[in-house]
Amino acid sequence: MGHAGMAAAAVRYLRSAGVSTVAGPVEALPRPDLRAVGDDERAPVDQGEFRRVLGNFATGVTVVTAPAADGEDGPAGFACQSFSSLSLDPPLVVFMAGRTSTTWPRIARAGMFCVNVLGAHQGELCRGFAVSGADKFAGVAYDAAPVSGSPRLEGALAWIDCTIHAVHTGGDHLIVVGRVEALGTTGGDDAPLLFHRGKFGQFRL
Repeated sequence: MGHAGMAAAAVRYLRSAGVSTVAGPVEALPRPDLRAVGDDERAPVDQGEFRRVLGNFATGVTVVTAPAADGEDGPAGFACQSFSSLSLDPPLVVFMAGRTSTTWPRIARAGMFCVNVLGAHQGELCRGFAVSGADKFAGVAYDAAPVSGSPRLEGALAWIDCTIHAVHTGGDHLIVVGRVEALGTTGGDDAPLLFHRGKFGQFRL
């Protein structure tokens, strides 16, 4: 299946899960024909080198959460450093989810999510949400975000409550665009949690 087919499949999946498409149907952009890499060809960039070089770009760290959809035992959540603001008018944010993620389908079924921006003191909390197959919310204090009902984690520096606006393909990831419905901060001056060269860090003035 090519990129266009995968984008269409993602949209069909969201619709079958009853997710509202605020901006209407998401149309996949035309893509060039894809072909397999020949045995005598080299990949343009080594994956290890790609990770090493891109690791020099420090990012903030978030936990993306969603309420439990019908038939599910509890809420969903995963640690995410690929988050960014996207648009002011309309207010949009974006995060990336791996195609193999087991949490993303649960967020898609919910049709909404909350981005929790972590503080420097929440490294262990982030590690808990980075594992697969565990009860990530065990012992974690949270309340419900005002619009989506997604877990709003205690101690997070900021929260952004969203509905899913669009989903696009991006190689081995999906690009999830959220429309911001509500947001806020804790009002504190704590430093943010950063990720740089494979390690957590802290911003210092």
